Amino acid sequence: MNSRGLRSQLKDSVPVAGLCPQAGPYGVQDTLRRGFSSVKNELLPSHPLELSEKNFQLNQDKLNFTTLRNIQGLHAPLKLQMEYRAARQIQRLPFLPSSNLALDTLRGTDETIGFEDILNDPAQCELMGEPHIMTEYKLGLL
Repeated sequence: MNSRGLRSQLKDSVPVAGLCPQAGPYGVQDTLRRGFSSVKNELLPSHPLELSEKNFQLNQDKLNFTTLRNIQGLHAPLKLQMEYRAARQIQRLPFLPSSNLALDTLRGTDETIGFEDILNDPAQCELMGEPHIMTEYKLGLL
């Protein structure tokens, strides 16, 4: 396949900022924190519905904000967006899992059981590490 054909396929897929992996402080990818990288995974989605699923919550929020604006006016979605932003800023320390319960309550998804509730077990997380190093990295001290 030539590069024009590939470029036309990539037009509707995930935007690529650059082909090089995110570099650490010395210009080398931080494999311990970010894992192994694959150029293929960064370029093409594996299934046509993958992009739709990645953007589902964003599209749902846009639809809710548009409906809310049409019903109650401009102030209602702006107030709700400010509440979402405040709820997203509430985080635990980097080495502790955060449930984002306030954000789930605002979105109305606190009473539903989804895919991420069953298969996203924080005890099986691959990012467990030294608490002091993770906190210093998050604060930008390293």
